[in-house]
Amino acid sequence: MEPRNPDDLDGLRAASDVLGLDALLSDVERAVRDVVRGFADERIRPDIGDWFDRAVFPAELVPELGKLGLLGMTLEGYGCPGRSSVEYGLAALELEAGDSGIRTFVSVQGSLAMGSIHRWGSEEQKQEWLPGMARGEVIGCFGLTEPSAGSDPSSMKTFARRDGDDWILSGSKRWIGLASIAQMAVVWAQTEGGVRGFIVPTDSPGFGVTVLEPKGSMRASIQCELHFDDIRLPASALLAGARGLRGPFEALNEARYGIVWGSLGAARDSYEAALRHALRREQFGRPIAAFQLTQQKLVNMVLELQKGALLALNLGRAKDAGSLTPAQISLGKLNNVREAIAIAREARTILGGDGVLLENSPIRHAANLESVRTYEGTDEVHTLILGQHLTGISAFTDVRP
Repeated sequence: MEPRNPDDLDGLRAASDVLGLDALLSDVERAVRDVVRGFADERIRPDIGDWFDRAVFPAELVPELGKLGLLGMTLEGYGCPGRSSVEYGLAALELEAGDSGIRTFVSVQGSLAMGSIHRWGSEEQKQEWLPGMARGEVIGCFGLTEPSAGSDPSSMKTFARRDGDDWILSGSKRWIGLASIAQMAVVWAQTEGGVRGFIVPTDSPGFGVTVLEPKGSMRASIQCELHFDDIRLPASALLAGARGLRGPFEALNEARYGIVWGSLGAARDSYEAALRHALRREQFGRPIAAFQLTQQKLVNMVLELQKGALLALNLGRAKDAGSLTPAQISLGKLNNVREAIAIAREARTILGGDGVLLENSPIRHAANLESVRTYEGTDEVHTLILGQHLTGISAFTDVRP
């Protein structure tokens, strides 16, 4: 048998699809995947090392993402694409194969900000915001996490009080993606009637943004801290359909679903970089791909990639059928991100010293995935969600005095 050609990426991908998973996709699904893959190859890969190094988010890509129909991808009406959950998952995978920061933008814009308005907003709010956001002309962010309220959003201190027909918003949020370039924020706050959501234009008097930097992860993205200094909002700013934590949690589940797929993209790109390097790099008179330990590493990566893809596709089919549960999403996010980090780290070892150069993707993916592992629910949170599902006992015990 002849050694694989490292320059034949299509051939390497076909050989790596040991289970023939590509055949489980429809022609439409493969077409969506191929379009987004081409976009990542042409518009992300050539510059992502430089963007990551300089900590630059490529805002010029936003209208292009809108033109491709990737913003609010599964939402219906109001100029939104209305594609299937599997199609969205495949798009998330290909974008994150480029970089987690780009896929994160699509998730924040589409699943969190647009999704909240689409699900809980009034007809007037949907008409005002969603078409421009779908085109990438308006950027949104999502304010839930606070400096002292991450895994426990019920302890948030941001508060909105009534003042006649208006609301007065005070408090702060932390680790809010895109906020410094956004025109609007979906902000969740305590009220006398429980947690409610508000649409807050970022040019509102009293709205402050601090970019969180420097970072060692997600450098081609933007994360911020928000400050609300008695912002006056009209009654029309309220997302009237959302009451309690169900509102933000349903948005988070949409984002978590995208991560199940997206993390596979970072893992696959890391594996492919390692495979191609192993076929090219010679030591002791032969390619390092010929050594047993290198082959063992590559095989272990493919095992987890194939299992992760089966898991993601099964969840996607369930989501399109309307039967996907939060516990299933937690299982997917916990497993695929955890395995993706392991793959990226192992891929780096195959590249040896060159693996620390940003011209090679595994070190960047490994760094990014540390953030992906933390946001939209840590490993611990998803473990306890699954533990409660298995035992019927909640371990989220209130231990505060």
